[in-house]
Amino acid sequence: MNGSLAANARLLARLAQADATAQELAVCVPFPYLAQAQAALSAGAVTWGAQDVSEHDAGAYTGEVAAPMLADFGCRYAIVGHSERRQRHGESDALVGRKARAALAAGITPIACVGETLAEREAGATEQVVLRQLDAVLDALGTRAADAVYAYEPVWAIGTGRTATPDMAQAVHACLRRRLAQAGGADVRVLYGGSVKAGNAAALFAMPDIDGGLVGGASLDADEFLGIARA
Repeated sequence: MNGSLAANARLLARLAQADATAQELAVCVPFPYLAQAQAALSAGAVTWGAQDVSEHDAGAYTGEVAAPMLADFGCRYAIVGHSERRQRHGESDALVGRKARAALAAGITPIACVGETLAEREAGATEQVVLRQLDAVLDALGTRAADAVYAYEPVWAIGTGRTATPDMAQAVHACLRRRLAQAGGADVRVLYGGSVKAGNAAALFAMPDIDGGLVGGASLDADEFLGIARA
C-alpha cells in the first residue's frame, strides 16, 4: 500500500523505458492507480496488474474489486494469496483458490502465492504448508492450473531484510515444481519473493527452478527494480 500520483508518475516513467525483450516485467499497483499505470505503460513492454481480486464477479460486496473490473483497465495479472492477505485479512487456502479461478475466468493471469512462517520452517513443516496452499489453488483451477503463475514467498523473509539462500529457495521451488508437474504444469513459471534485491537477484535466478522474482519493497526504487530485471 504505497504510492501517490506524483511518485507513481516518476516511477512508471522510468519503467516505461525499460528494455523488456530479455524478460517479462509487470507492475502490480493498488487499485486506485490502475488507470495511471495503464496510461503510463500501454505503449511499452511492461505490463500491469492488481495486488488482489475478489472471488465474486459482481453483487453486494461493498469495497471489493471484481476481476471483470480489472480487465476493463487492461490488467494482465492479479496477485492472490499474498502472505499479508492471508495473515492480516484471514484469507483461507480455499478462498485464494477461488480468487485465482475468478481471475482466470476474466482473462487475467493469477499470481498465486504460497509460503511458510518462521515457526513453520523451524518446525520442519515448510513442504507440508506450501503444498497444502498450492493444492487448494490447483484444485480450484483444475485443468487450467498451468495457466497461472505461482510464487514462493517465505513469510519470514518478507520486508525483514532476511533472504532464503539460493539453495533454500531452490529446494522449495523444486518441491512445488514436482507437484505442478503432476497437475500438468511442469513448465509454468514459479517466482521467488522475499527481500529480492539487485544484489542477490542473480544468485537466486541462477537456480534451475526459480523463474523470476515477486519483488516487494525494491520495486519502489526504479534503479533497484531495473537492476533486478537485468539480473
